[in-house]
Amino acid sequence: MDLPIPPMGVRTKILIAFLLISVISLLIAGGVASSAINKLGTSAVSQSEALGEQAVRDSTTALLEDAEEYLLRIAIDQADQASLSFEQTEMAIHTIGVYADNRRTGRPLAPVARTKEFIVAGTSPTIQKREALAEMEDIMISVATAHPEITWIYIGSESGIFRVYPETVTIDQEFDHRKRDWYRDGLSTDAVVWSRPYVDAGGEGLTVTCSYKIRDAGDVWVVGADVTIETINQQILGTKVSGDGYAMLIDRDGHVITRPGLNAEDRLWDESFTTENLLDAPNRELRAVAQKMILGESGISRISFEQRDVFFAYAPVRTTGWSIAVVMPVGTVIAPALETGEKLDTLTKETATEIDSQIDRAMHLFIVSMVVLIGAAVVGSAIFSQFITRPLKDLQKGATAIGKGDLDYRVNIGTNDEFESLAERFNQMSYELKEMMINLEKTTAERERLSRELEIAHHIQESFLPDRAPIVPGFDLAARSIPALFVGGDFYDFIPIGENRYGLVIADVSGKGVSAALFMALSRTLVRASTADEPSPATAITQANRLIYEDSKTSMFVTLFYAILDANNNTLTYVNAGHNPPVFIRGDDATITLLKADGIALGVIEEIALETVTIPLTSDDLLVLYTDGVTEAENADEELYGEERLEALMTEIRDRDATGIVDAIIDDIKEYAGDTPQSDDITLLVLKAKDGKECSDE
Repeated sequence: MDLPIPPMGVRTKILIAFLLISVISLLIAGGVASSAINKLGTSAVSQSEALGEQAVRDSTTALLEDAEEYLLRIAIDQADQASLSFEQTEMAIHTIGVYADNRRTGRPLAPVARTKEFIVAGTSPTIQKREALAEMEDIMISVATAHPEITWIYIGSESGIFRVYPETVTIDQEFDHRKRDWYRDGLSTDAVVWSRPYVDAGGEGLTVTCSYKIRDAGDVWVVGADVTIETINQQILGTKVSGDGYAMLIDRDGHVITRPGLNAEDRLWDESFTTENLLDAPNRELRAVAQKMILGESGISRISFEQRDVFFAYAPVRTTGWSIAVVMPVGTVIAPALETGEKLDTLTKETATEIDSQIDRAMHLFIVSMVVLIGAAVVGSAIFSQFITRPLKDLQKGATAIGKGDLDYRVNIGTNDEFESLAERFNQMSYELKEMMINLEKTTAERERLSRELEIAHHIQESFLPDRAPIVPGFDLAARSIPALFVGGDFYDFIPIGENRYGLVIADVSGKGVSAALFMALSRTLVRASTADEPSPATAITQANRLIYEDSKTSMFVTLFYAILDANNNTLTYVNAGHNPPVFIRGDDATITLLKADGIALGVIEEIALETVTIPLTSDDLLVLYTDGVTEAENADEELYGEERLEALMTEIRDRDATGIVDAIIDDIKEYAGDTPQSDDITLLVLKAKDGKECSDE
């Protein structure tokens, strides 16, 4: 049996309804807000930790990049400074030689007070020979005074005379300069020659000598200038490298001239002394760097050396043919980033504690606010129910006026009953409708702003691509990319990996639009980072795949063709990660080959296997790399452009330069498609061996 509902007025019913709605809404909102606050705190801590880790990774990467540039610049600058210093020493030796050639003969023997003469035991040089050598005193003193880096300056003759400045030197009676390497090396050539480190007979420790042969009437002289290893370290190699970095110097045969800790130990002047040769080092990476150094190259390598991961920056000393290296442990470079990471970890823990404290305070404040709001809802509902029963006629007039578009019309009821509140809501509705119209205009303007931002994003993505192709001796390169939308997923790159060696990249990210553009930016950065210092295409791209796979959270992938152009050996070594095989036309017989190699797209699985293929390049060879937007371009009949049309066009235009070939292919695609919209990104990279270049497969 249904219970009868007691009679209630409209005001009472509205009051009860608003109370129920308000209280239930506040309780639901309170529960949702409470849960949201807790989740917000957890999310804030998690994001703080993630940002800290990202900051450490970014700062580590930045420090490594800056360190490579900084260390290479130090090595080059120090090599130039050393070359200039050694050149000054050589000029000093040449000055003595010129003086000897132009000195006046017949001058009587002058008193000698500032140089010291030694006569080799068992020899009896004539007075004329001794007088001739004594005439060199003034120039020896002048040169030594003008060149503080010189420890001793001396002249030794074949007849057994040895004159040295300063005169303070004390030499063993058994000393015979004619048996010393610096003297023998000087006799063997008409040029200035530098010796390897040896133990100085004058007691100055390890020394190198710059020597030069002078022919005197009836005798042969060799001028020598000693520069101690300590002087080289302090004055010539005065490189200040932070942390535990240091500089070293090797000669053109790979022997160490100087390095930290190098000294004569307990060896005497007449005992042999030989420094280590980096070309004989058991470390394969060190031998490879030493080989580049003795060839006079400049560069920087990251190798394992002395049981540490180090940067090895090197540059040639032009004057002597030696090479200088600056060695810096990688751990020293990234130490600031690791220290920052520890500080961020501490700050993150402190932040988490503070967030928990703030959440507790917020929850207490929220409970109090809920009680106040519920009370306010009761009072507000009681007041509001008094003004919502305005006569229906006035409300109808208001509805009619608003229906005609008069959004400024207001319903005014002064009966002070339930309908007056309803009239106010009615007026509020017309006001909100007007605001909505205004907001609609703002929304339209916002869409226009988003369109402009997409255009800016297009220009930013264009900046990711190289401004121009590099200049490679004997080859012509050109490339272009045309996205189907404002932004796209195709990219190409030219990556310098050595002297006249470049990595050529073309890639196509799955999908289109903003997501593809973002994944393209990530992939390009990881590919460039993996290939910059890696001579093996398969190793570099395999590493890039691991990084892409780790960072890919959207199941996107990228197809890629990567080749190393070696202009020194005229070869192309490539791998293909699921990309369209490039078209290769031989210059001598116009045969067409598709450069295929086993491999799958990047980002699909963590570990992949890539087949490496090497081909020789000869005169007029043509290679076209492209994405599927080229061959899958459609005309009005939905027919594809296709590989056959591309190959036929390449045969016709293969005599043009690389830029002309790119332009011709794009023009032909546009002509074929007509008014059909472009459905996919179009990217081309063209390599052509210049006409007349002699190439061989070495």
